[in-house]
Amino acid sequence: MSAEELDALAFGVIGFDVDDVVVRYNAYESERAGISAERVLGRDIFVEVAPCTNNFLVAQRFLDEPDLDEQLDYIFTLRMRPTPVRLRLVARSGAAVRFMLVRPA
Repeated sequence: MSAEELDALAFGVIGFDVDDVVVRYNAYESERAGISAERVLGRDIFVEVAPCTNNFLVAQRFLDEPDLDEQLDYIFTLRMRPTPVRLRLVARSGAAVRFMLVRPA
């Protein structure tokens, strides 16, 4: 998808490479999180962008499961009051980009 197509989606999209560096970040997620794309792109998703997801529920799943398409209820806690969300974790073996999709719970 183009950046414009990603920005038109009604849910958050964070795409990151095999080194966990954010390479895609859409407008919905930027507005919801209150963090501009410029502050997110090129940074480590689990260390600098969303360290509240650096755990066995989210980050470890991407390490353990090369093919992943799972949804889970989650609470974001960084830079905001606790916010319930529904995450979809998507990865394909050999793909250059993995995704975390975010919807309000």
